[in-house]
Amino acid sequence: MERYADVGLVLEGGGFRGIYTAAVLDVFYREKLFFNYAVAVSAGAAYGVSYVSRQYRRNLDVNPYVADKRYCSLNNLIRKGNYFDWDFVYHYVPTKEVLFDYESFANSTTRMKVVVTNCHTGAAEYKEFNGASPEHFRDLLAATSSLPFISKMQRIDNQHYLDGGIADSIPFKKAFADGKKRAIVILTRHAGYRKEPIKGKLLLKVAYRKYPNVVKAMIDRSYKYNKALDELERLEAEGKVFVIRPEQPIAVSRLENNPENLAKAYEVAIRETEQILPKLKCWLDGE
Repeated sequence: MERYADVGLVLEGGGFRGIYTAAVLDVFYREKLFFNYAVAVSAGAAYGVSYVSRQYRRNLDVNPYVADKRYCSLNNLIRKGNYFDWDFVYHYVPTKEVLFDYESFANSTTRMKVVVTNCHTGAAEYKEFNGASPEHFRDLLAATSSLPFISKMQRIDNQHYLDGGIADSIPFKKAFADGKKRAIVILTRHAGYRKEPIKGKLLLKVAYRKYPNVVKAMIDRSYKYNKALDELERLEAEGKVFVIRPEQPIAVSRLENNPENLAKAYEVAIRETEQILPKLKCWLDGE
């Protein structure tokens, strides 16, 4: 029986704050802590795929590209309707510059599900990567990462999708529903953080007037997010989850495009993760 087969990984999003998740997962790689299940949202998926493909520190190799205007810029938003050029980010870079090992991903012992928000229903859907197709890889990561207002809806199988965090920001319930008894939850917000209600509801309702269910999901998001944090506290006290989160607010913005700041945040996260490793290993072994 596989070690820790009862444990699932849950990866929150948060834009470039996901560099924290990348660092945590690189420590896991060094410690040979691999799990057979992961469910990830937005940046959690974007940074997490390199852990699934077993490409240590690959996210750091990609990091310099965030300063490239093709990666993210107002010019992209004006010209293409997307602040991030998804084809550049999730297809060109991994197939031409910092190669992603699609075969290793497809054959990995870790299977990953990605959360997307269905714009017609406003509900979360959980898509499983097969890793066989770079185009499938690009489209799923683009869908889970498409933030309202700065991204177009992504079309997959005749459905429109936006950022998975709208409907399910911290998908630990999905891990339990899929049979996991315990979960390691990696957050990109510090302890005590609570999400504020969304502003600009009228603009939201106008911009997405054809999709009232996704508008409702966006408005309800802060309540659901904060409720999820309360549930995590209870589950953590019961020993069912192990939460890993930054000790202090991560010193990068959601749309950060400064590679040096991201590299510094990565190193801070490495040190913090190393400090909690003994406690994590005790939890994993049921001690």
